[in-house]
Amino acid sequence: MFRTNTLIAACVFALAAFLPAADAADAKKPNVLFIAVDDLNDWINVMGGSPTPIKTPNFDRLAARGMLFTNAHCAAPACNPSRTSLMTGLRPSSTGIYHNPMPWRPVLPKAVTIPQHFMQHGYTALGAGKIFHGGFDDDASWNAYFKKGGDPQPKAKSVSGLNKGHFDWGPVDAKDEEMNDYRVVSWCIEQLEKKRDKPLFLACGIYRPHLPWYVPQKYFDMYPLKDIKVPSVPKDDLNDVPPTGRRIARPEGDHAAVTKNDQWKHAVQGYLASITFADAQLGRLLDALDKSPAKDNTIIVLWGDHGWHLGEKEHWRKFALWEEAARVPMMIIAPGVTKAGSRCERPVNLIDIYPTLIELCGLDKRKELEGVSLMPLLKDVDANWDRPSLTTHGRNNHALRSERWRYIRYADGSEELYDHENDPQEWKNLAKDSQYAQVKADLAKWLPEKNVPDAPVSKPGGNAKNKGKAND
Repeated sequence: MFRTNTLIAACVFALAAFLPAADAADAKKPNVLFIAVDDLNDWINVMGGSPTPIKTPNFDRLAARGMLFTNAHCAAPACNPSRTSLMTGLRPSSTGIYHNPMPWRPVLPKAVTIPQHFMQHGYTALGAGKIFHGGFDDDASWNAYFKKGGDPQPKAKSVSGLNKGHFDWGPVDAKDEEMNDYRVVSWCIEQLEKKRDKPLFLACGIYRPHLPWYVPQKYFDMYPLKDIKVPSVPKDDLNDVPPTGRRIARPEGDHAAVTKNDQWKHAVQGYLASITFADAQLGRLLDALDKSPAKDNTIIVLWGDHGWHLGEKEHWRKFALWEEAARVPMMIIAPGVTKAGSRCERPVNLIDIYPTLIELCGLDKRKELEGVSLMPLLKDVDANWDRPSLTTHGRNNHALRSERWRYIRYADGSEELYDHENDPQEWKNLAKDSQYAQVKADLAKWLPEKNVPDAPVSKPGGNAKNKGKAND
């Protein structure tokens, strides 16, 4: 009996000794601040993409803290497939989630999302705003979630006069505090201020500059129309684009409406104003982090879900395989790993974020992930990196981006090839020039071997005939 009691006591003592050690180990795990910005292209100041000087001091401030990936691209140029790929680590060609109105969880019932994986490793996972797309949120991915609400609306049904739904822009008579992005960031700030006994994964989804571009007047005032410059677009830019690409561009649609109604500068003004509004919310979030107990033990990841066209290729919105639709801002700030103010020009992809966070936080790896860890580049921007970045828009339509080239192959076999060393605006399609046959062949080796059929379509998002713009 004495031996039994002694053994029990020893086990209890050992367990008691072990638990605090485990808690201590958890406490040392880095927190993660995971920031998504919707429809943000390369027009932030630090990326230099805007033809009009733009005010984004907080995006610049964040980039100065760690690594900015200047050649990062989305897995798909639409909200739902891009976010699904990022959050699950699986490509659209592997899941069939190619367009917005395709609910992802019924297709991927066993998929473990980034926050789920962190929850499995002792983290509290909290989210707010737009992380997944539209009505396809995922309760299983969060311990708690603050869902987005509505924004103040202008009095006019169509401020631009185009009468094209939420493809509209103009100031609203409202204070920042009345905007939903402000409320989302305020909720995230509250979470940062709390003391916790477990490491935190906090996702903050900023909605602007998603359409409609309705933000307070003061942001429009920062960009007088007389100072607005629109993108340079040659009149013959689509002449060497194959028919499939021209159908995607739809110059007779948004672009024709914008130019006919003399709204190009007004639209650019609305986009710039919306980005600067989003920048202000980012600044509030960073200020709160700097005042929080987690300041020195937090990894920050900021990403845009895809790019955005404002008339380039006579195209508007995303839903295309060209540079403006595929290229995204992506920043990683990892204390003790990334060097302040570093810039990486290697072609990377949003799908690489999942395995990168796993390695940064010392979590168990997941074999199903199709991205690769960016840790070598975080440690050395000049590390060997021999893979292009893949973007998919619909089944069998792909773009591959290397450091120099963008190669597009559509499902019908038609192609585009652009030399970014000599043609950064992608004005000259070189695909039919025989001297570049080897360039195309080398890039084509990275096209996905499988392209599964389309996933079922359901609301939100309309029907299969409107896959691209549904609920954009």
